[in-house]
Amino acid sequence: MSHTDRLAGIRQQMQEQGVSAYIIPSADPHMSEYLPDYYKGIYFASGFTGSAGTLVITPDFAGLWTDARYFEQAEEQLAGSGFELVKLKVQHSPEYIQWLASRLKKGETVAFDGRLMSLQLAQLLQQQLGSRGIQLAGQHDFLNAVWADRPSLPTAPAFLLDEKITGKSAEEKLQEVRSALKAAGADFHLISSLDDIAWLFNLRGSDVKANPVVLSFALISQDKAILFIDAAKLTDQDKARLEKAGVTLQAYDAVANVLSQLPASATIFLDPKRTCQALFEQVPTHMGVVQDTNPSTVLKAVKNEVEAANTRITMVKDGVALTRFFKWLEENLGKLEITEISLADQLRAFRAEQDGFVGESFDTIAGYREHGALPHYKATPESDVPLKAEGLFLLDSGGQYQTGTTDITRVISLGKLTEEEKTDYTLVLKGMIDGSTARFPKGTRGYQIDAITRKPLWDHARNYGHGTGHGVGFFLNVHEGPHVFNATPTPIDIELGMITSVEPGIYRPGRYGIRIENLVLTVADEVNEFAEFYTFETLTQFLIDTAPVNKDLLEPHHIQWLNSYNQGVVEKLGPHLSAEELAWLKEKAKAI
Repeated sequence: MSHTDRLAGIRQQMQEQGVSAYIIPSADPHMSEYLPDYYKGIYFASGFTGSAGTLVITPDFAGLWTDARYFEQAEEQLAGSGFELVKLKVQHSPEYIQWLASRLKKGETVAFDGRLMSLQLAQLLQQQLGSRGIQLAGQHDFLNAVWADRPSLPTAPAFLLDEKITGKSAEEKLQEVRSALKAAGADFHLISSLDDIAWLFNLRGSDVKANPVVLSFALISQDKAILFIDAAKLTDQDKARLEKAGVTLQAYDAVANVLSQLPASATIFLDPKRTCQALFEQVPTHMGVVQDTNPSTVLKAVKNEVEAANTRITMVKDGVALTRFFKWLEENLGKLEITEISLADQLRAFRAEQDGFVGESFDTIAGYREHGALPHYKATPESDVPLKAEGLFLLDSGGQYQTGTTDITRVISLGKLTEEEKTDYTLVLKGMIDGSTARFPKGTRGYQIDAITRKPLWDHARNYGHGTGHGVGFFLNVHEGPHVFNATPTPIDIELGMITSVEPGIYRPGRYGIRIENLVLTVADEVNEFAEFYTFETLTQFLIDTAPVNKDLLEPHHIQWLNSYNQGVVEKLGPHLSAEELAWLKEKAKAI
């Protein structure tokens, strides 16, 4: 069945149900960024593979609302599907709501699947559309009838991590969450977000590609903890460990019924961004509700000393794999046919040699020349191209290890660079260094770090359309909140122990793209009469290519940082490399 046939099948159901507009978000009942195949409705309906977007279908229009990271990709993938790209002005903003408000009349109906709509978004729809007399219907799954071979929900095994890896037991983490509930005046706490549940119970799995999480819900009170999960995924030993921690297991799909039986006189705490509308509707009508960020989200973002130490070890492993990969690439370019897809496979093989490697932390972005200008490019058999000994090559990749999560972007020169390419590369590097070396007072927020990082690019009238940095989990999701470095004035302080990416870029569509990314850990700097100051420790351990650098654009402290960083990489990776590998790395890391 073609995408146009699928679109026609959805519209037929809309007509039969008297629906004027149908919304398909990129979501599952856990409000995940990356989805099990069962919930990849946007890809099924339109062919778009990006991880952020919303489809809106009316009788005479079908559109994908997505942000600047995906504009070129969406144009290409939507061709012939019946869907058109609608470019978001503000990343992650539900701008389609205002579009619907301008198109629909009082009494018309907007439908969606309440399992895929967050409570916060449903409330916004009600506020902006319901107030105009537009009806909302949140019980429609118009995909199922046209999705003949819809994948099943995953059944892969799950497992518990040892406290030596996590630094805290599930009992300790449950107590921290219970203290937060008490302070909030809540009796119960529903957790739907998979990364929060994984962190809280030291639970990991493989239900979602690249994210080591398990389909589950949790309900916490002061004296009980219920984990709703397919118990067949756990070993008897792990079940016994959970039981010892005071955790009761119930079936994954039992959560709605348990919610409906809660006492109406009690109060429940839930995160409106991470709880779906369908589950919220199961909460007894007169029950008190506290809507706020899950306490575990904030607790999880601040890594303890054991997690930080394990992450440092993981970065060395990842750096060793990357050293072997880039050495292999340099030595075989021109001898073998190396394409974007084949080199991504080779990189995974080098990572897989490392102890504790579990898988990739996201699909590798391997963009040669113009493909590097697509921030979230993923090579397909149709787009795959061979590399040549000229131009820029961008590689954004990461690994999941039992001792941490990595995410790194490097751009290397394959030869014959233009002065413009060298200038852009150097400005991006300068911004990355400025962001990574920022000294800032306690209470600083992400948009301030974002501006510091962008300034070297702004000074030359250049900019980029994505955020500067995202939080990163500990053997968990590569994108982790609540903190973020972007232009939005998000009210989240940058706290000690947070791991964040710093990844400025410059993109010239149809020509090349440049992004340089390291992960940093927020650490204490100094305390004086003005404030308590923080700074960043760079965690990522792999050299930064100096071949494209225009030294004249750098100030002395940038040059000092770059030389010191590359020398530090040599010292940390050296004991784990062969003599030949170390010689290659030393040559590449020579001071400029």
